[in-house]
Amino acid sequence: MKAEYVNSFFQATIDVFALMLDLKVERGALRLLEDMIPSKDASVLLGMTGDIKGTVLFNFPKDMSLEMVKIMSGMEMNEIDSFVSSAIGEVANIIGGNAVTNLAANNYICDIVTPQVFVGEYKSLSLAKEKALLLPLKTTIGEFDIVLFLKEK
Repeated sequence: MKAEYVNSFFQATIDVFALMLDLKVERGALRLLEDMIPSKDASVLLGMTGDIKGTVLFNFPKDMSLEMVKIMSGMEMNEIDSFVSSAIGEVANIIGGNAVTNLAANNYICDIVTPQVFVGEYKSLSLAKEKALLLPLKTTIGEFDIVLFLKEK
């Protein structure tokens, strides 16, 4: 997987978290996933089309999801309900949109499709025969992952 893919999503995440949540994001060590990927309490699946195709999976723990919504809306939430899942989906959607803009600066023409939000921890998700790159990220309100399943058309 090319560095431009990872860097575009990482920079988009830094920008969105700074603007929407006033949080800094630190990157952990990248890992190659070849079989199953672990999930967290709230996952957002974002498809990509165009010069680069595939999916991007955002995995957030419950406490972090609730804190993100509290920062954005000022409302205290106790469960990942439809409001929280919609907000988390929109954060991932905005990150994806910014990443596509970053990729355009590297002459890739891409688009994203409407995100799908999954609530509840799954033991794992299968990669079938594909490989993915796990980008672990850390903030002061929690740690989350972005899993990139991307390849050039």
